[in-house]
Amino acid sequence: MLADFFRSRWDGQVRLDRLFWRDMVLVGTAINIASSVAALILLGLKMPLGLVLAVHFAPVPYNIFLTSAVWRTAERTGGANAPLAMLGSALWLIATVVV
Repeated sequence: MLADFFRSRWDGQVRLDRLFWRDMVLVGTAINIASSVAALILLGLKMPLGLVLAVHFAPVPYNIFLTSAVWRTAERTGGANAPLAMLGSALWLIATVVV
């Protein structure tokens, strides 16, 4: 089931607007916020910095996957929203890695 989730997004079987808004902006951002909060809690508990950084940056591979999936889907479907989704996903990825 989890493999189907990733495969459907990678293969462009999910509509671009759903992939961008729900999967990336809503769910992806929530995962990043939860990861950052967990990292801050671990930092407050004086846990090793390596663990704190690992927790904070754990969502980065998923973020890269989502951004790549948006780009692949946008290139396949085209349309007026495709370039905006590509730009938005790139900016979102930058924001999630920096913050």
